Amino acid sequence: MTQAGRQGSPRNGSGRGGTERGKPQRNTFQGGNAAGGSRGGAAKRGAAFGSDRPHRAPKPREERFIDPDQAGPQQGHPEPTSAKASSRKPAARKPGARKAPGTPGALKPKPRTGAPGTAASRAFGSERFGQNLGPIRKPSRRKGPRGEVPQSELHDADGVRLQKVMASAGVASRRVCEEMIAEGRVEVDGQVVTELGVRVDPKTAVIHVDGIRIQLDENMVYMVFNKPKGVVSTMEDPEGRPCISDFLKNAKNKGERLFHVGRLDVATEGLLLLTNDGELANRLTHPSYEVPKTYLVQVRGPFPQGIGAQLKEGVELEDGFASVDSFRLVDSTPGHVLIEVVLHSGKNRIVRRLFDAVGFPVLRLVRVKVGPIGLGDQRQGSIRNLGKQEVGHLLASVGL
Repeated sequence: MTQAGRQGSPRNGSGRGGTERGKPQRNTFQGGNAAGGSRGGAAKRGAAFGSDRPHRAPKPREERFIDPDQAGPQQGHPEPTSAKASSRKPAARKPGARKAPGTPGALKPKPRTGAPGTAASRAFGSERFGQNLGPIRKPSRRKGPRGEVPQSELHDADGVRLQKVMASAGVASRRVCEEMIAEGRVEVDGQVVTELGVRVDPKTAVIHVDGIRIQLDENMVYMVFNKPKGVVSTMEDPEGRPCISDFLKNAKNKGERLFHVGRLDVATEGLLLLTNDGELANRLTHPSYEVPKTYLVQVRGPFPQGIGAQLKEGVELEDGFASVDSFRLVDSTPGHVLIEVVLHSGKNRIVRRLFDAVGFPVLRLVRVKVGPIGLGDQRQGSIRNLGKQEVGHLLASVGL
């Protein structure tokens, strides 16, 4: 091949064919560092196809004017464009938005965002006992209309700030207590308080947080005793039988004069409440408050169907008509049946007499719950102090 032919060969890129093939290669490097990717995929594509159109910066978007009086919780940001969000009324336009929390017609306070239901947002949330007691149960008793009392009349100039009293009682930290007050969750003497500057007298004020009564009297004692079989439900026994005081020797409040709420016969085991709060003891045993008591009953099996419905409908006893509130079969083994019954009657030996009346004498009887307080895994013969959350539920169950 001649020298001219070799120069025009496509292999060495020279000549006419090489010149045409070389143009895209030169444009590739003239496209503004397209191979480096400084402009992204669009710059690469423009350089690869030899585009020499200048780059135009995008126009800035115009921000809409927002009225600060009608702005939502995120002021200064555009309103959402969805149909659901745009249909919402601003908070300032809602009825009752300008009324103080707790007053008639005012908006209900929203729950705390970020950590709903955490220990810090609940009253006595850091305690071990009382976490799963459920909602506050109050007695269904009719009361007259309650008049509104100005918060200024609840203020005691010589008292202690409300949030400090709550924090001292173990409700939560002082900062969280202030949030509870601002959210309308605190009542003083039956009236909702939302002002942080209110002072109260801890000796006379009745304070509720989320419906839970705060017991401010440190001299009050509330205990749970898991009574074993063979122990008499008295503090002293003239016959020398084991009694409650024998188990109080190692308790912290052994020198305190305590009342036992209700009674359990010698053969019955389970929960007994001990307290020096006479008003609470009277209400827990009074039939008008209908405090439920839960028992586990063991009888001989098999247990025929229809007996449970008969116990719920009622049985005629020697001292009147009696029934159970609920009946549930827990377990069944050859020759034995375990049953759970709930009733609010406080008559003597009522559970044993009910099962005797339907032809199934009780083999073993254990009371596992009184009102909102249960035994749980508490060992037999032991005594423990109730937590403040448990005390609050117990007081609320009888209207205290």
